[in-house]
Amino acid sequence: MNLKPRRHEEPEINVVSLIDVVLLLVVFFILSSKFTDEGRLRVHLPQASAIPSEKPSGEPLVVSVTQQGGYLVNQRELINSSPETLRAALLKEAGGNRAVRVTLRADARATHQAVITAMDVLGRLGFAEVNIATVKEEPAGKP
Repeated sequence: MNLKPRRHEEPEINVVSLIDVVLLLVVFFILSSKFTDEGRLRVHLPQASAIPSEKPSGEPLVVSVTQQGGYLVNQRELINSSPETLRAALLKEAGGNRAVRVTLRADARATHQAVITAMDVLGRLGFAEVNIATVKEEPAGKP
């Protein structure tokens, strides 16, 4: 017979290492949240009056981007796809009128770079109203 009193120890959970890990995660999230603010793009939106402006008269200027990355200005194909050629053709068609509406029609399979180059040339020339043409997607059930 064992008459010695049994010593019953209460089980303990050591939370010191857990606190260290949580503190490390908090420091990591604080530091990483500071870096995300630096990468945001700040956009200053223009102001508009409640009175609509008059629409410029005349036909819009149409710039088309082909699947191969070539450009057409008012259905006339350019000799090459360089930005300088596109710029010269736009200056010839629009003259000094930068208020003319420009419609950008790009093939769905055209490269993103070709479309951005056309938009960049239009922006650098000072065209204020650039529209991007799209087609309405037909429902799957209708031919």
